[in-house]
Amino acid sequence: MVCRPSLMMDGTMWQYQYEHFAPTHRVVLIDSPGHGKSDALRKIIDLKDCSDALVEILDIDKCVLVGNSWGGMLAGVFPAYYPQRTTAAIGINCTASPPTTFESIWANALSTFLSLHAKMPQLAAKAARTAFAGPTAEASNPHFLEFTNFVLNDDPKSVAWALRSILIGRKDEHRRLNTIRNVTVLVLAGEEDSQFPVHVVRKMADAIEGSTFRVLQHTAHLAALPAAA
Repeated sequence: MVCRPSLMMDGTMWQYQYEHFAPTHRVVLIDSPGHGKSDALRKIIDLKDCSDALVEILDIDKCVLVGNSWGGMLAGVFPAYYPQRTTAAIGINCTASPPTTFESIWANALSTFLSLHAKMPQLAAKAARTAFAGPTAEASNPHFLEFTNFVLNDDPKSVAWALRSILIGRKDEHRRLNTIRNVTVLVLAGEEDSQFPVHVVRKMADAIEGSTFRVLQHTAHLAALPAAA
């Protein structure tokens, strides 16, 4: 089982899943490009690059790929690029749609601001809280709100490149997803996710023949974290 995190997070966001599955499964937690212990990101990349990089680090024939947000987008396209390497895929809080005008404006402004800093500014934590927390977490889960401060550990220039690559530069992947065959795919949406609303995630699931789609109640963008609700 390979777990790929959201933008601004590293593999440790999967600690609960690791503790649950590690006794019975081999679990690999991935740090995305420019995050955690991965090399700094200083160029534009796309989901094909991410898929190729995953194949390079896999030392097994097949995996169950689980991803949240950026990781969920990868979990969607990976079976299309490498069906022979995919036993199953789970995409959480993800999209196959190009960015909206609002997303492009927001991400461009944030990436430009972050690129000017050598250390992650406090404003980034506020942006993460706005993007990642839903009404339930805001009202009743101070632990999750505190967790969003994790982004202050990130390299701001790497996050700026990731924003340009994955948010601003992403393409419409629905046609590619429609080529997936004979791979079990589960797509999960958070009821309170303001980044990728339920209808956007459902459209992604509808593009994958035979996929299963479910909505997680009282859950926002980081559904992989039990603290998200």
